[in-house]
Amino acid sequence: MCGRFTLFSPVELIKEIFGCPAAEALVPRYNIAPTQPVACVRDREKGGGRQLVWLRWGLVPPWAQGIEIGSRLINARAETVAIKPAFRSAYRRRRCLVPADGFYEWAKRGGGTKQPYWFYLVDRRPFALAGLWEIWQAGDQGSVESCTILTTEANELVRSIHPRMPVILPPERYAAWLASSPPSSDLTEEVLTPFPADRMAAHEVGLWVNNPRNDDPRCCAPLTSLLDGG
Repeated sequence: MCGRFTLFSPVELIKEIFGCPAAEALVPRYNIAPTQPVACVRDREKGGGRQLVWLRWGLVPPWAQGIEIGSRLINARAETVAIKPAFRSAYRRRRCLVPADGFYEWAKRGGGTKQPYWFYLVDRRPFALAGLWEIWQAGDQGSVESCTILTTEANELVRSIHPRMPVILPPERYAAWLASSPPSSDLTEEVLTPFPADRMAAHEVGLWVNNPRNDDPRCCAPLTSLLDGG
């Protein structure tokens, strides 16, 4: 699954990689958690290029009785996203990119404890998680736009910590993923393929990240440097 991630790259780099204007309020985030606003890239309606928008993490389907369901729909399994009622409409028409610098997973240890790890690309550049977005009408309160992140089977690196990982899209697939038409079979097959393990790296981080209120560089700092006082 994907339950926490980071995005702290400079705004200009985000604009370059994702081909969209970036909001001036794009501040560094080191511990993005469910139900919080997340920066997402999607195509503008009726053309006009890409836009960077803020969506609530945890997809709220149009038929939902309340916004609370979103906390249970932070991830969508790539293998079943096309048929699950909560996701199938968004999968066909409302796909987005979720920029990230890395994501966290927790390994089970003895005594019921869990050790957090931060996963990132070897070149340390930001990448796109495959996302879906949806609009929920909140009555007199207006509407809520929300998103979910797709997951797939873990590659060799992530598998030692967790059986699943977020879907990371290669840049050459960004345009096809953002298109408003249903995804093609070749795109679907690529989405179901875990990102190459040899292009990723990971390190242990401190328990500071466990609290979503903590949001600073200590969250993804190597545990060894923290223990050494670095």
